[in-house]
Amino acid sequence: MIAVLVALGAPAQGRDELRVSYWPEGRDRGAPIRWTLRCSPAGGTLPRAATACTRLARMKAPFAPLRKDLVCTEIYGGPQEAIVAGTYEGRRIWIRLARRNGCEISRFERLRFLVPTFRSGEP
Repeated sequence: MIAVLVALGAPAQGRDELRVSYWPEGRDRGAPIRWTLRCSPAGGTLPRAATACTRLARMKAPFAPLRKDLVCTEIYGGPQEAIVAGTYEGRRIWIRLARRNGCEISRFERLRFLVPTFRSGEP
């Protein structure tokens, strides 16, 4: 099962600029909630953009793909999904955050500051 996908393309010109789309009940249930995030300088519609940019900058490879040999617990964390796309550190990124197994839940929790309406324990 491929649950989190990341595409790192050739370096893109310009500043960090991300688009976040969030489906509280899953992608097949309604329109997403959307935000934008720009860094250097911080801006966009994501609440606390400067804090989000600082947190991203402190993380080592926040959008790197999960290792292929990773063993994940089979635990379901809920239907929530998010797509983060755009450019980060000069590279194009596209990542799907989901909560379908332990590895995905951990990754979603690590990046949940990019999805400000999500709260742990949401149905």
